Amino acid sequence: MKRFIFVLIGLLTAFSVFSQSNLLQPAATVNLIRTEAITVGQLRTEVLRFEQSAGRTLTQAERLQVLDVMINERLVIQAAERDRVLISDNEVTQQVTALRNQLAQQIGRQPTDAEYAQAVMNDFGLEVNAFREALRKQLLTQKYLLHKKSDLLNSVRAPTDAEILTEYNLLRSSLMRPETIRITMIQVPYGADAAARTRARTLADQLVREINNNPATFDAVVQRGAAPNSGFQAADAGYIPRTQEARNYLGQAFMDVAFNLRQGQVSQLIEGLQGFQIIKVTENHAAKLLELTDVYQLGTRVTVREYIGQLMLEARQTTVTNQASAELITELRANNRTFTVYESNIRW
Repeated sequence: MKRFIFVLIGLLTAFSVFSQSNLLQPAATVNLIRTEAITVGQLRTEVLRFEQSAGRTLTQAERLQVLDVMINERLVIQAAERDRVLISDNEVTQQVTALRNQLAQQIGRQPTDAEYAQAVMNDFGLEVNAFREALRKQLLTQKYLLHKKSDLLNSVRAPTDAEILTEYNLLRSSLMRPETIRITMIQVPYGADAAARTRARTLADQLVREINNNPATFDAVVQRGAAPNSGFQAADAGYIPRTQEARNYLGQAFMDVAFNLRQGQVSQLIEGLQGFQIIKVTENHAAKLLELTDVYQLGTRVTVREYIGQLMLEARQTTVTNQASAELITELRANNRTFTVYESNIRW
């Protein structure tokens, strides 16, 4: 029996070493300015990310496509190093700061490190350090592409007014802005249990009696909501469209009350999905088929003309960037000795 256990342990150990050895085998090597291996383990990590995103196992052909992308990235990075095109830590930090500021706009304050890390994991499937390194590679790739293909990339022209009008006529039927209101909201969160909900209801009823449908008093109570121990939240909640998505997020009871109020009116108590709510409508906008001179998104100054023009310009830039990228990769792959693929190591 002991001998059998020792034999079994030996087999398991050998299998573990064999598996680890497989992961360290090259899936490909890149040889532009030096030999650099892309290991099977590195490829499997990337393949797993794609599989988790797609919700299925990638085929062998798809694994090779993932490997192709990794080879192209290594070729560009080595070429940038050869041509002394660099990305500084400060440039990466600036991009990270911009991303954190975007998250801050979404949640209304600067995110904590933990919140930022969770957002990065949710959006990109990467730990913070791995995301920073991926960001550095992306910025370097963009910088090198501009270095090598600036004439092509700078050839993109903005659409003319006539071209924008033609595009608008094609899109016009879809440019319907739904009925929309802007509100300020007071919300008393329900809490985690029945006792907390009862306390929340008591506070909410007190606020309703204090406000008594008076817009000026409502505004004064909103100001108190900023205090840390107020027991309620209060702020401009922005624009709410009369759509199914908004109803799913806010609840039918909320929508029924909110869209029956006129500008300046204050609601009675609403039992929302997240808490007891009192709202004041600050703007009413009827449903409208947007013209070129209309603001595309309420709360901004961007007109429909500017919005369509920007979409057209971005589409042209994407087309030219793809062309420039394809040309650059073709040039870097022109010499067959710049990379080698070990397809037999990719079969798992």
